[in-house]
Amino acid sequence: MSQSATPPQPPAQPQPVDGNPYAEQPGAVPPPPPAPYAPPAPPKNNIALGLVTAVVAALVAAGIYGVVIGTTKHEIGWAAVGVGFVIGLAAGKLGGRNPALPVVSAVLALGAVYLGQLVGEAMISADLLGVSFSQLFFDHFDAVQEGWKGDADPLTFLFFAIAAFAAFSGTKKAAL
Repeated sequence: MSQSATPPQPPAQPQPVDGNPYAEQPGAVPPPPPAPYAPPAPPKNNIALGLVTAVVAALVAAGIYGVVIGTTKHEIGWAAVGVGFVIGLAAGKLGGRNPALPVVSAVLALGAVYLGQLVGEAMISADLLGVSFSQLFFDHFDAVQEGWKGDADPLTFLFFAIAAFAAFSGTKKAAL
């Protein structure tokens, strides 16, 4: 009689310690989900966008700086630094690494601080004279400038330098 032999069985796989019998099988772990779609980064080195943004930031910052001076009746140095840094940040973030942007930002910061100080001077003088700000600032701009010249001291020009430096370095740092 012939005895039927059972085919040899593969050796039993040891059970994993966590109790999952399917953990060691190929394909048992699902693949990671696909990464979500990320839109491409905006293009850098757009000098036109950087310049337009820096000019708008300079005008807004000059107005705010002027209102701060007119309200407090004092020049505030850190506010001048903020004016420069905001201009530099705007130019660098949207304009990129163009080498002209830090220089243009520094020049715009000088103009913005000057304009802000003129606005502040006009606000203070308008209160003292009992006239409207717009009448004094737009109709008698030469008198506002003369008043600014009379009030300017070395600290005023230090604020100019610090604001220009903040704009220059802020543009370089924001463009990284």
